[in-house]
Amino acid sequence: MAALRLRFPNRQQPDLVLGPGVHAIGRDATDRPVIVDDPTQAIAQFCVDRRGVWLQVHAGTRGLHVNGRPVRRMAQLRAGDAVFVDGNEWLLLGDTPPSASGESKPIAGEADPRTVLRGVGGPHHGRSITLDQPRLVGRLSECDIRIDDAAFADRHARLEPHPEGIVLRDLGSHEGSLVNGWPVRNALLRTGDQVVFDTQRFIVEGPSRSANGEARKQARPAPVDEAPAATEPKVASSVRRVPWLLLAALFLAIALSLLLLYGAR
Repeated sequence: MAALRLRFPNRQQPDLVLGPGVHAIGRDATDRPVIVDDPTQAIAQFCVDRRGVWLQVHAGTRGLHVNGRPVRRMAQLRAGDAVFVDGNEWLLLGDTPPSASGESKPIAGEADPRTVLRGVGGPHHGRSITLDQPRLVGRLSECDIRIDDAAFADRHARLEPHPEGIVLRDLGSHEGSLVNGWPVRNALLRTGDQVVFDTQRFIVEGPSRSANGEARKQARPAPVDEAPAATEPKVASSVRRVPWLLLAALFLAIALSLLLLYGAR
């Protein structure tokens, strides 16, 4: 799992590295967010285990939202999520996304159609856009991913399939984009990354990739004709034993029939 950190508003204190375990957040005398040892004094707790990061809201806490949606008890988080408490934003940061060089060129005809950009917030919520070809993000009606906001750039960015993932290229926008909570212009996106255009959130979904850029595939059993030769004598000998078993069953059936026939007299 990627190293995660919690960034508080206006950098009021250093980022909190979220290692495995429970991290309780409360308030100090000046109402700033601080780490507390007593869970009963916490606003919320961040629980980190092998499954991911879980946000637990303390009883009595009101007005807590994740990406603009209210949370009353518990929510699973991912890198790039924004937690709002009393109008203050706590940002969950993941690893810094790798930069995409200007020499990186999109692949043609070989992109994996299983890689998609799925909307998780805003008008595109629930929509999946395939990334097997370049996709344009912007305000114009011709854009594949249209952000209908007067302040948004006509052509904001382009998403291009690449052997190692998806390349995000900024097209000269004013605000740029966010990837896992980090502001970027050009970046290499991989499966699981969260991308934010303006206020609209998306997740890159698809097969995970190995270090050499190849999609990981589940191991399949070897074909029958590739089975080890050492197993062939065992199969043949078991086949040869079948007639003897049939004969033994036949004799047993005859013996039972005779026993029933003569035993009944």
